[in-house]
Amino acid sequence: MKMAKTSALFLVALMLTLVASFPVAAAYPEKPLNMIIVFTAGGSSDVQARIMQKYWDKYVKQPWVFVYKPGAGGILGSTELARSASDGYTIGGLNVPHLVLQSLAQNAQFNPDSFKFIAQVVNDPQCVAVLKTSPYKTFQQILDTAKAKPGKLKVGLVGPLSGHHLMFLDFNKKLPDAKLSRVFYKGAADQNAALLGGEVDLIFGNINDVMRSIDEFRVLNVAAEKRNSFLPDVPTFKEQGIDIVSDIRRTFAAPKDIPAEKLAWLRKTFKRICEDPDYLRDMKKAGQPAEYMDGEALTTYIDSLQAREKKTLEEAGLIPKK
Repeated sequence: MKMAKTSALFLVALMLTLVASFPVAAAYPEKPLNMIIVFTAGGSSDVQARIMQKYWDKYVKQPWVFVYKPGAGGILGSTELARSASDGYTIGGLNVPHLVLQSLAQNAQFNPDSFKFIAQVVNDPQCVAVLKTSPYKTFQQILDTAKAKPGKLKVGLVGPLSGHHLMFLDFNKKLPDAKLSRVFYKGAADQNAALLGGEVDLIFGNINDVMRSIDEFRVLNVAAEKRNSFLPDVPTFKEQGIDIVSDIRRTFAAPKDIPAEKLAWLRKTFKRICEDPDYLRDMKKAGQPAEYMDGEALTTYIDSLQAREKKTLEEAGLIPKK
């Protein structure tokens, strides 16, 4: 009996020694995460990320440290994220389709495979807007003028090689007899200012950006599958028999070699934030069209988008056909 007791004590002591000899895995994250924003502070992407940060802090002890890397339409920041350490402590906000277009047509040092996607958080449809003082009350009137007087009407776009530019290319393909003259601007603020100042007759813009000047603008159509809750009285193109759907999606991603368990934790945490009723209310107040998509579904969507938009750019002569 005494021998059995001694053996049991020996086994317990041995187990404790073995446990002590292996480091206990620390809970992730142990330190703050760098959040790379590829556009300027105060823009739509930054505003959305700040809302998300508020609810990250609600659920996670370690904060975000914002790192702004604007320039070249997001290429500089996206490159920085792709080259960052894959230790789970650097993530960033990326816009789609910018990410896809830049990898296809601008010799960017990254492509969608350079990242592991955490989640989509915004689907911001594009729309057609004119001034409230404009003589154009409907999109059909725009089309009639563009057909009767090709090139007379100027459309303001953010670009080139942006979601706005893609919508313009799709417009040209679907409505070849209606000719608009494009004018590119560096950002949505410049685009809105151009319409307000009479430099252009209309813009193709995102709802979130257009809503900032909604008191001065009239929105004629929305390029979405269904009407948007921010503009419930505005018809879609599809309602009028025009098959144009175009949007910009805000996503979050990490460098491609992030450990699987850390990626899974980030995806779970972002999903939790995106389902928080208070977060959704804050997004609505900010005019941010919230739409969650998980990382795996987002990856599949981006892969399909890359194949589709490669063909679009080839047809437009913006990249060589292969």
